[in-house]
Amino acid sequence: MAYCTVEQLSSGKCIPCEGGIAPILPVEAEKQVAVLDSWKLSEDGKSISRSWNCKNFVKSLVFCNAVGEVAEAEQHHPDLHLTGYRHVQVVLTTHAIGGLSLNDFIVAAKLDRL
Repeated sequence: MAYCTVEQLSSGKCIPCEGGIAPILPVEAEKQVAVLDSWKLSEDGKSISRSWNCKNFVKSLVFCNAVGEVAEAEQHHPDLHLTGYRHVQVVLTTHAIGGLSLNDFIVAAKLDRL
């Protein structure tokens, strides 16, 4: 895997993935996630996540909607978790391959711009 800069990721476009490709290996994912702001690789190396603390419930919902807009534009959808009325966690993985693809890192970089 060729590693991308944040600029390359955030200007990239997700490619539809219906399976048939191998997920990014955890050792490669660890290097790629290092260029992102505050994203963490899961212990099994199959997902990346980041958490945000919003000011209040309404701002949390606004943020979740903004995440949804990015996800829809890229046709790559994360798992969203809103807890404690203001804590938002985004988890990215490519379900079709059971692990990470470049799409996950592209969406992560775009979410960092929000």
